[in-house]
Amino acid sequence: MSEPIQLPLDLPELEVDLGGAIMRRTVHPSGLRVLTEHMPGARSATVGFWIGIGSRDEQSERDDAPGSLGSTHFLEHLLFKGTPTRDAFEIATSFDRIGAENNALTAKEYTCYYAKVRDVDLEGAVYTLADMVTNSTIDAAEFETERGVILEELAMAADDLSDVANERFFEAVLGDHPLGRPIGGSPETIRAARRDDVMAHYLAQYDPSTLVVTAAGAVDHDRLVEQVLQALAAAGERWSPGQSRTPQRRAPGDMSAAVGDEAPRMHLTPRESEQINLLMGTQGLRATDPRRFAFGIMNAVLGSGMSSRLFQEIREKRGLAYTAYSFGASYSDGGVFGMYAGTMPENAESVVQLANEVLADVAEHGITEDEYERALGQIAGSAALALEDSDTRMGRLARAEIGSGELYTLDMSLERFHAVTHDQIREAAKLVSAGPRSIVAVGDLSRSTLKG
Repeated sequence: MSEPIQLPLDLPELEVDLGGAIMRRTVHPSGLRVLTEHMPGARSATVGFWIGIGSRDEQSERDDAPGSLGSTHFLEHLLFKGTPTRDAFEIATSFDRIGAENNALTAKEYTCYYAKVRDVDLEGAVYTLADMVTNSTIDAAEFETERGVILEELAMAADDLSDVANERFFEAVLGDHPLGRPIGGSPETIRAARRDDVMAHYLAQYDPSTLVVTAAGAVDHDRLVEQVLQALAAAGERWSPGQSRTPQRRAPGDMSAAVGDEAPRMHLTPRESEQINLLMGTQGLRATDPRRFAFGIMNAVLGSGMSSRLFQEIREKRGLAYTAYSFGASYSDGGVFGMYAGTMPENAESVVQLANEVLADVAEHGITEDEYERALGQIAGSAALALEDSDTRMGRLARAEIGSGELYTLDMSLERFHAVTHDQIREAAKLVSAGPRSIVAVGDLSRSTLKG
């Protein structure tokens, strides 16, 4: 079985043929890392500026230090609002005039600012993104305007009961662990946020040692490295490529002890609605757990697609839900596993029971050979289709660099899925079936027999 491509932090240059697409990586003495994947025949490219800092890295306010809760998502908004050389409108028009697809995202363990452009427009996108990331002024007036925008964003999410259930689920499963906090902050933390504290978070967390630039498509690696270094040189002393820094990568850990091993918990949130949004689950696997390939097949059989057991049992055979599925989310030191269904309140208890029975059956009896082959085909097909897009390839490079330091090609991943045995799949189901179960229900609880 072929080994994944290693990305050691002390290796200045790396070049690998990924089967026609060439991946190159440069680790600069400043701590900056640049990774590219040249896709032959492409006429566009996606470039991302990634900071290995997410919502989990924020701190609550203490007597001896200010707090930063909500700052990571706040910064995602503020970095579009202006630099010493570009105001917010100029940043917007620099992308619009070239037809770029651009945006940003905040996650629990990283933040990304990205753009997808024609090959001839890549240089302009790189300089604009670099300016935003390195030179934001965090203007006081824009700060207050964006506070209102973020509160509206949170209000919009609060009106989506599936979003509410998802946030409650992470809180229920992960408790007080930082991974259990909402990525966007809460209305309370956003209202309490102070411009000086967000600026302090920006200055403390954003520098070349945490910056990873990735690009895929029609991209010239050497030229991209040159452009990024020029942008850093223009950004001032804090970003100077002449300073030597150690690249930062999050160390893997084990959050199980921090979260604890409590008894099953029911979390009920009453809201006016026609349905109850249900999430049931427990702790999952960390991103580097070798059992993740068995978990992936188990999850595909259990709740991924219209032929999955959850979909068939809950929707097709009984008509109790429009949507039913399972999922996993993995991070550097742990994860979650969950099952979702949206159902009429009077059916909620039956759906919970059915989902638990389906999971227990996989844990006790495993899966059939037909299910195994179907899951492998589904995983291979969806992965191959995703990799047709430069966005996916750009993100794959970044997550490997920021996370495990190992890059898996499609063939490497599929080798590991094909090596999974039926016993390993059953053990993966046993693992999540035996964990302390949390049940989250959001909706009209007055018509349901669910009790907390």
